[in-house]
Amino acid sequence: MADNNSGGGSSAAVVAIFVIFVIIVAAALFFFGGQFFGGGGGETKKVDVNVKAPAEPGKVVPSKSP
Repeated sequence: MADNNSGGGSSAAVVAIFVIFVIIVAAALFFFGGQFFGGGGGETKKVDVNVKAPAEPGKVVPSKSP
């Protein structure tokens, strides 16, 4: 006669399938860079880092009011 452990093996299989599904979803979100949530989606944004500072302003002489 075969022993039946009241479904213990089937619940372990369901948990294993769920864990595998979560790992696949996490890997997909990592590889796509979060483009589903408004991320860059792999596009790189170019930023101009060679911005020149404004010239030093001339000395301001306070005007005398009459």
